[in-house]
Amino acid sequence: MLSHRCTCRVLYGDTDAMGIAYYGNYLRWFEMGRTELFRAIGVAYRTIEKGGIGLPVSEVFCKFHNPLKYDDILVIETGLDTTLRAGMKFDYRLLYEDEKTVAAVGYTKHAFLDDKGRVVRPPAYLRKVISQQSG
Repeated sequence: MLSHRCTCRVLYGDTDAMGIAYYGNYLRWFEMGRTELFRAIGVAYRTIEKGGIGLPVSEVFCKFHNPLKYDDILVIETGLDTTLRAGMKFDYRLLYEDEKTVAAVGYTKHAFLDDKGRVVRPPAYLRKVISQQSG
């Protein structure tokens, strides 16, 4: 499985009235992990989109284990499941700075759509880059 890690800090604006990270931000952190994984393998989302391909989320899941709070350092661990043929599945683990305590786990599934909104196979260049990286 192809994987990548990045970090970010929980901002004050990421929290709710109880001082806990608002649940909707977890999906934003998933997106951050996904974007940084692509960037790490040399393929920016922008490049995919310029090629006429969109990657909308078709399914999302998130299981919360421990609350994140203002100023926590968050480690976003993102893995790409390379076994899907018609789309992509990204698995996520959101960890505290100690990299042992799990805040949340989840996944997103994405379809490949052409510029007319039809489901298509992943572009050949992307399949090649992913297969080289997951080696």
